[in-house]
Amino acid sequence: MEFVVHLRGAVSLLGRFPALAGVDLDVAPGEIVLVQGPNGAGKSTLLRTCAGLLPVVAGTAEVLGHDLVVDRRTVRRRVGLLGHATGLYDDLTVADNVHFWARAAGAAPADAEAAIARAGLAGRLHDVQVARLSAGQRRRTALAVLLARRPELWLLDEPHAGLDVDGRELVDELVKGAAAAGATVLLASHDLDRATALAHRSVTISGGTIVSGAPADGAAAASTAAPVEVAHVS
Repeated sequence: MEFVVHLRGAVSLLGRFPALAGVDLDVAPGEIVLVQGPNGAGKSTLLRTCAGLLPVVAGTAEVLGHDLVVDRRTVRRRVGLLGHATGLYDDLTVADNVHFWARAAGAAPADAEAAIARAGLAGRLHDVQVARLSAGQRRRTALAVLLARRPELWLLDEPHAGLDVDGRELVDELVKGAAAAGATVLLASHDLDRATALAHRSVTISGGTIVSGAPADGAAAASTAAPVEVAHVS
């Protein structure tokens, strides 16, 4: 099997600190994998490494067939990271932000508009500056960016944070739909009840290493999971 994420002894540094200290992890196509662990365990670093944003200084690290040790830039257009910081431009509107990031990933304007509607941002919020949005509305805008880019690998860092009940349910629908459509999802969360219900399996990271659930003990889950409704963006 070709894995979407294949890590062996992967080490990533934050400054001189090994935030990832030798991670082994395989993630199969279509899997939703929950990454759990205490604060500072390395969850965010793992996601940022898989997104090609942090260098891998030792070990093996392949994402979507790309060797991150050699080339981190190529993979970035094929993955989508929803982190603690949204990466949005405060002086641009909701629509301008989504269209900008969609265009950067090669997506069509129609994809951007469909994503805006799917995230519940059409109508009065469409042309509002991001600086004027609430935290939950910013989060929805970041979700719209992710949808419009149509990533093959979703990297979600506390995606339910700052959202109301409807927003949290939207996240769940989008994650299930992405996996049903063939995308792969790595999800880091402290909301274990909700995240566990979404995931095919979970792994636990502590001290920068995977301490349980590694490397691919649930790889078959993607093919055996019950089908779910696809949240199409077209």
